[in-house]
Amino acid sequence: MLQANASTQHASLKTFAAKMAFVLLWSGGFSVAKIAVGYAPPLTLLALRYGCSICLLIPLFLITRPALPKSRADWMHACVVGFLVQVIYFGMSYLAFKAGASAGVVAVIVSLQPVLVAALAPRLVGARVGARQWLGLGLGLIGATGVIVARSSLSVHSMSGLLFSIVALIGMTAALLYEKRFGVGQHPVTANLIQYSVGLVFCAPLALLLEDVHVQWTGTFIAALGYLVIGNSLIAITLLLALVRAGQASKIASLFFFIPPVAAVLSCMLLNEVMPPLAWGAMVFAVAGVALATWSTSSVKPRKA
Repeated sequence: MLQANASTQHASLKTFAAKMAFVLLWSGGFSVAKIAVGYAPPLTLLALRYGCSICLLIPLFLITRPALPKSRADWMHACVVGFLVQVIYFGMSYLAFKAGASAGVVAVIVSLQPVLVAALAPRLVGARVGARQWLGLGLGLIGATGVIVARSSLSVHSMSGLLFSIVALIGMTAALLYEKRFGVGQHPVTANLIQYSVGLVFCAPLALLLEDVHVQWTGTFIAALGYLVIGNSLIAITLLLALVRAGQASKIASLFFFIPPVAAVLSCMLLNEVMPPLAWGAMVFAVAGVALATWSTSSVKPRKA
């Protein structure tokens, strides 16, 4: 009995550590990406990130030999999700940083995706949405608006950054809804390799066509790129998938409640971005909105045919 209790406590401690590591790594990605775009254009940075990630994943793929998509439709669905996440979500987020949007503001906006998923689910995936989710949507929008108004001077640059952030939010929301409707479960190595390949195929040509691909290969940039490749693309995603496989899927969404405030704290530490008191108060509304929408989702029942 004592051994069983000790084993359970050890497993719980490992799960808790994995959750905290994921939140820190994912939240830190906003500030680190903001730093990195100061040394390389956004699309060039993404092309480098995806290229390095692919180089690290190919040996793992050859060793583990995971299953590939079984049909042309499965390949198409995997590529569509990869395009929405790696090109639209990350591409627009990095362009927002380059346009001057703060890491904290971008984190708040894109972290509203569970709220939009809950609101749009009835029309697209046949799930019922109750008053609790609509309340979450309202709180989330109020909170995000408050953070934007408190943190931004609403200049031309900040408005373009805001627009890029909103498109990034739409991209991630579309990816999640598409995955819910058409997605086929793939091995993590296979899914990541396909997604990063799609990202590289789109971002590399766009970078060559639209950007000055000059990169300042400083120690700071190399460290930032290493964090984005290893910390974000590999470790954070692996932790997330491991938690899902460990039966934590219903609790994963709660981790995203912590990302906006943690990202804001890290942006203060790494970038000296000051969040006014009003912005912190508004962030509470945004986090509460995401919490309400996501907690309701766990009890959503699909419509009967």
